[in-house]
Amino acid sequence: MTTNQKTQSKTEALKTIESWKKTSQKVVFTNGCFDLLHPGHIDYLTKAKKLGDKLVIGLNSNDSISRLKGTSRPINDEFYRKTMLSALFCVDLVVIFKEDTPLDLIMILSPDILVKGGDYELADIVGAKEVFANGGKVKIIPFLDGFSSTNVITKIQNLSIT
Repeated sequence: MTTNQKTQSKTEALKTIESWKKTSQKVVFTNGCFDLLHPGHIDYLTKAKKLGDKLVIGLNSNDSISRLKGTSRPINDEFYRKTMLSALFCVDLVVIFKEDTPLDLIMILSPDILVKGGDYELADIVGAKEVFANGGKVKIIPFLDGFSSTNVITKIQNLSIT
């Protein structure tokens, strides 16, 4: 799949995932803003991919991020973020969602494995109950210490220009 083909609508993604599942490929799903791609994201996504055959990312829309993180976010728009993620070798599909949570997307795509980062508790993972109900698994991957988009943004904001 080319980088452009990796970004699909919910409907297109469902068809793609159904074709993967017909060949017994395990679909891993994660979601996030991925506003400023950093080594922590790469580590997390690489580990997520190793849990199955295909990695699907639910990417928060610009409006969704603004509602969740404030009007100064996202730093990078949907096009930038989906392009960066689609270029990663470990990412097979990117689906942008407009809601505040990926629950609808998870219910539509019905992944085999749902993955979230180490700052989550199982009880707080959106879609976990639905994935378990479909016979799937939920995994929590520890974060790589010292990396976060918010920390990078704060560091940039604190730089003084001389």
